[in-house]
Amino acid sequence: MKSHLFPALKLTILTILFFCIVYPALVWGIAQLSPTKGNVAWVEHKGKVVGAALIGQSFTQDTYFQGRPSAAGYNAASSAGSNKGPSNPDYLKDVQARIDTFLIHNPGVKKADIPADLVTASGSGLDPDISVTGALVQIPRIARLRQISEEKLQQLVKTHTQRSLIGGVETVNVLQLNAAL
Repeated sequence: MKSHLFPALKLTILTILFFCIVYPALVWGIAQLSPTKGNVAWVEHKGKVVGAALIGQSFTQDTYFQGRPSAAGYNAASSAGSNKGPSNPDYLKDVQARIDTFLIHNPGVKKADIPADLVTASGSGLDPDISVTGALVQIPRIARLRQISEEKLQQLVKTHTQRSLIGGVETVNVLQLNAAL
């Protein structure tokens, strides 16, 4: 029994040390290399915190840029995708309903011009970013309702465009963009 007990205790102690001290310290150290040092990146407007930059939020008024749809209802506690495949009839019905709603609120936009990220939910259901094309296609609606020139809104989108570290994809954080409006 001793021949089995001591190796098991050693392995248990090593595992506890690694997963309770070494691994968390390693993750913390890597987080310190990020721009926010592993902390929440709060978005402020007029000195008041309006939300977290990395959590998608719902904007229902036509005077704001609309974000990516959420399968989780923008609830960070239940972050998840819908698990419906691209041929699922319920999924196709949801996407078609989003397309129809988008076309109603954005007259003059053709169905073929709607970027996929504005009508399909992300895997987490909390994606805070949309494509630059997704932001630009909404400019005529917002310019008309806010009575701001389209050029000024295009410049605002350009100012809030960020490039990802991996792949170099350009995106726009919807909360930051709307706070700047």
